[in-house]
Amino acid sequence: MSVTLPPPLIVDSADTAVDLLRWYYGSTYLDAGCYTGAYFDSWAPQSRDTDVDRFTADDLVAITFLSVNVTASAARELLVTRAARFAELLDAVGPDRDLADEAEPLDSNTPILLLEDELRSVGDIGRTIATKLMARKRPRLVPIYDTVVGRVLNTNTVHRDPIREALRANGGALDERLRSIRSKAGLPDEISALRVLDVIAWMYGKAG
Repeated sequence: MSVTLPPPLIVDSADTAVDLLRWYYGSTYLDAGCYTGAYFDSWAPQSRDTDVDRFTADDLVAITFLSVNVTASAARELLVTRAARFAELLDAVGPDRDLADEAEPLDSNTPILLLEDELRSVGDIGRTIATKLMARKRPRLVPIYDTVVGRVLNTNTVHRDPIREALRANGGALDERLRSIRSKAGLPDEISALRVLDVIAWMYGKAG
């Protein structure tokens, strides 16, 4: 299954893609006019840097900016009763790194998929919340999934591996373009190439 890129990422000009990012993040980064989702990337940076291998209360706050939240019982499993198991799985995933650099296809024994399976075994956590939590911990490695993005990219059935393949195709041309669009929009490097793809696809899908 291949990714279907939205028109803003197909046309020669980057202007529309840049405009979509600026509408989402504000004309100046995180200005008063930005979408609440813009704060996901920058929320509690110290916690994000120091607690890379465990889920924290800051992570649960961060995903609320993306219009999802976990129940009290799910929060307790993430932060208390199954915290050690999630820490073990996050450690097995390894440090954050670019999905475009992952040469091998993802199979059922890949640590990132084992982490997603464990998250989705928690009551009230489905695919969308799981990927948002994972992207909070590994923003360069894990693409966020929701129904809008899945519809636009044609990845409702399988999301992560088709995106990995698309980023690596043609010598990494898409990955390079996403980074270029990020730069033209005046966004910092903390906004991963995956988030650029996610935001452009989501903004395009919501407008369509």
